Amino acid sequence: MDRRQFLTLPSRRQQTVKADASIATGRTDSGLAPYTGEFGTAQVVHLLKRTMFGATPEDITWCKGLTMDAAVEALINTTNTVTTQPLNTYGDDATGIAPGATWVNSAPPPEDGDLDRNRWPSYKAWWMDVMINQGRSIQEKMVLFWHNHFPTELTMVNDARYIYKYNTMLRANATGNFKTLTKAVTLDPAMLKYLNGYLNGKESPDENYGRELHELFTVGKGPDSHYTEEDVRATAQVLTGFRIEPVSMTSYFESTQHVITNKEFSSFYNNRKIAGKSGAEGATELDDLLDIIFEQHEVSKFICRKIYRFFVYYQIDAAVEQNVITPLAQIFRDNLYDIKPVLKALFKSEHFFDPLNMSALIKSPVDFTVGLCREFGVEFPTDYMSRFESLDRLREHTGRMLQDIGDPPLVAGWEAYRQEPQYHEMWINTDTLPKRNMMSDSMISSGGFGGVKIDVLAFADKLSEPGNPVVLIQDSLDLLYRMPLSDNSKARLKNLILLSGQSPDSDYYWTEAWDKWKTNPTSANRNTVESRLQTLYKYLMNMSEYQLS
Repeated sequence: MDRRQFLTLPSRRQQTVKADASIATGRTDSGLAPYTGEFGTAQVVHLLKRTMFGATPEDITWCKGLTMDAAVEALINTTNTVTTQPLNTYGDDATGIAPGATWVNSAPPPEDGDLDRNRWPSYKAWWMDVMINQGRSIQEKMVLFWHNHFPTELTMVNDARYIYKYNTMLRANATGNFKTLTKAVTLDPAMLKYLNGYLNGKESPDENYGRELHELFTVGKGPDSHYTEEDVRATAQVLTGFRIEPVSMTSYFESTQHVITNKEFSSFYNNRKIAGKSGAEGATELDDLLDIIFEQHEVSKFICRKIYRFFVYYQIDAAVEQNVITPLAQIFRDNLYDIKPVLKALFKSEHFFDPLNMSALIKSPVDFTVGLCREFGVEFPTDYMSRFESLDRLREHTGRMLQDIGDPPLVAGWEAYRQEPQYHEMWINTDTLPKRNMMSDSMISSGGFGGVKIDVLAFADKLSEPGNPVVLIQDSLDLLYRMPLSDNSKARLKNLILLSGQSPDSDYYWTEAWDKWKTNPTSANRNTVESRLQTLYKYLMNMSEYQLS
């Protein structure tokens, strides 16, 4: 497929919008007023696919039984307990962890050797499993959002125990309070190791984390963000003295390594000062620092912009800034940086359900892979090693498509979430699109991918009327696509694939084949319907529309 042709898809929905950039109204004038329109299949699937990874037929049925308001409340208020943990899938373990047992609470791995590196795939496969088996909640999408916002990398931290604990910390705070989360991130062993916080001492304050705290994590680099090098230096001094206890995997404060002089901040932070404190009291300077930073309105604007680009659309024009970002930021501040009120206001708004914001995002590689597995109900082996091998193969291939969970490429996260002007278009190129097609082609075939495959018969059987070729195609498109196909295109799919070239009025040909398999599931009857369904879904997943969320 020609990438230039593919990249025109997100802009189709903008065909009615005038291209003149001087028009003040921008792409759309819709804002945060509550959505009062139809809450039908298109809106239900839009909500589910933006707040979760994919949408299953069961998810859609569940959501259709609720009002829009109730559905958003349920998706945002629901938290799910993750009961699994990464396991020893690598054999010999110098810390005494048996194969099949979890290593997350083990003794520190030896610094010389490959033990920790051997644990990385099991951690990533576990996380992939958690996402595939998510409940009806925004929780797992938010964990990935925060993983991109507050990145850590296995290859830099070099202790998978820390990274696992960091993941659980993000999940525990996923829809909580952003200020609380920022403090938890600052003190987390994985972040202390990743950005050298554990080396930050009074003799030579390390500015690494202090710089990113301002530039990437709180006030950002927007046009109205004017923190200074003076602020970075003062922040580094405030954070001197925090260390890691490797056995308990906790952080502690070493007061003898803390700068006890006063710390002064720039006019951007209203020339605020933090009085230097000695002894154990020095640790409380972190709270003073966060109070100063979070008084700056740029924090709320910066985070709301990132939430918007992740969940709605990458482009923020003047109208969106005025009608969506500014009021969202006010809600954020009014609620003392609680995240849920922001999410609820956004997902209940007329702007979120604006047709111009539907089918507007290119799926990230994780959204593509996890969504595919969830939507088609792909079943994984129950044996822990076979399950790991399948999940690891999927995760590894997703990494080749430019999104390797656990190892974002930079402290700024994945480029597609932040790099203008392309943003999400960066997920697709002449290398990654064929990799997506290869995965879906393999998953739909009899051989599968990584030991798992799509059961097209089980999937079709969940639809409302699988024996009716017209309804089968429409139900499939409603679930898998975010853009409508023309009647002519749907007729071609029916005639050439399900009817095998029979006359257009021969719907009974498919109906009889389906009914025959249901009542007499012999190999021959199965093959008749299965082969056609495989061809149908392979075709649908190879079309560019399938890449849109």
